[in-house]
Amino acid sequence: MLDYDREAARYDATRGGDARADAAAHAIETLLPAAARAVARVADVGCGTGIVTVRVLRPGRSVIGIDRSAGMAAVAAGRLPGRITLGNATRLPLASGSVDVVTMVWLLHLLPAAAAAAAIAEAGRVLGPGGLLITTVGKNDAAFDQADDDAAAIVGPVRARFGHDQTDRLGRVADIGGQHGLALAAQTTFVGRGQGVSPRRWRKRLAGDAMAWIGAAGREQVDALCAQVAELPDQDRARPDPVYQLAALRSS
Repeated sequence: MLDYDREAARYDATRGGDARADAAAHAIETLLPAAARAVARVADVGCGTGIVTVRVLRPGRSVIGIDRSAGMAAVAAGRLPGRITLGNATRLPLASGSVDVVTMVWLLHLLPAAAAAAAIAEAGRVLGPGGLLITTVGKNDAAFDQADDDAAAIVGPVRARFGHDQTDRLGRVADIGGQHGLALAAQTTFVGRGQGVSPRRWRKRLAGDAMAWIGAAGREQVDALCAQVAELPDQDRARPDPVYQLAALRSS
């Protein structure tokens, strides 16, 4: 697991920066009903550095960012003074029914299954009637869904055989949400600007063990993937940016 306290200072620069945050915030806005765009109480859970959170802020809109990493929260507080608090997605420091919108961008895929389910339940608790949980779903699948990514086409089938079920899979999120009064209401997508991966970077990823499926596949099979990826042209050219899925679940 990444040490977010230590990574905070350089996190944005290595994750697409302003361009990706702009795309994410725009997608969130498209899922908000017209009234919520004007006045809403928004809680950005797992806000990280606040790079998306600050873009959701509007005149007349109350926004709070919540993160469990003190390092990330400190960076976020620089963007949104007085609007950032430490907290856990599974035990939000918010009263029941106190917000209109909960956003969780690039969060659920990081959590174990039980914690992801608890985070969805907490969103249901703090949302008022008609409120929205807006969350990324299938985040880790996005890197493998680009038709023009020759490296991902090589790696993807092996990852599909050995990869564990994603905790942010849309069907799973919708099922758990349904248990807590949240019904799937809308979906959209946004491009992860600057997140396309070159074959050389794919090889670096495969050489490590950060992805859980690599251990299950075994070093021999992964080394064979590395050899295939190494034969691709333009080793340093980033392939197409991933397209992320964003889902909105409405509170009953």
